[in-house]
Amino acid sequence: MRKPQERRSQGPARPEAGLGARVAATASPEPSGPPDLGRDRSRGDRPPAGRQPRADARRNRERIVAAAREAFAESGPETSLNEIARRAGVGPGTLYRHFPARSALLTAVLQDRIDTLCGRAEELLAADSPDEALAEWLRALLAHARVNQGLGGALLIEELERQDAALGFDCYQRIQDTAHGLLARAQHSGTARSDITAPDLVQLVVGIALSTAHTTADPTQPDRLLTLVLDAVRGHR
Repeated sequence: MRKPQERRSQGPARPEAGLGARVAATASPEPSGPPDLGRDRSRGDRPPAGRQPRADARRNRERIVAAAREAFAESGPETSLNEIARRAGVGPGTLYRHFPARSALLTAVLQDRIDTLCGRAEELLAADSPDEALAEWLRALLAHARVNQGLGGALLIEELERQDAALGFDCYQRIQDTAHGLLARAQHSGTARSDITAPDLVQLVVGIALSTAHTTADPTQPDRLLTLVLDAVRGHR
């Protein structure tokens, strides 16, 4: 009779250490929250197989991600999760049901930002000028890369891709594929040189973001460097 009781007293399963430990290198540890949150952490927010999340659960998740996106942009990834829950208008337990670890919320915000970035590219594919469409999207990519410095930037994305394939999306590859569509259209129209590739472009833009991350003396430098890249992409006409 004692053994079943001892098994029940062991508490919830130990949280995954891999990704959370790596994200901790770029974000301050979050207090574990009120004692009763352990039950919420262990359940997660996944509905049973074949069942869609309830409408109110979807709305809560969307509100949490929107609040986190705003909070991370203002204060960085160390923002208190309890503060994010307050901004979203939900309790801490609700936040932890949807996002059992800080890394899960960071990932959701990154995915949300990438959805926005790639959605803009889809709109630009219908623009009259392939040259200007590519230039506008590369400016959006630069802004995206600079904002995401606070979320670990390119290094965090690399860690997510390389060490946790279960996240279900490949940030870097998705951005490259998006760049390829716009670049191919510009090359086909003769407004971009044929010897440049989408990975070249992404690497150049991310390089500008990384190299100017701590430059405050000249806030126009990132845009000027991108203009130089765009001039090189166009080549001699």
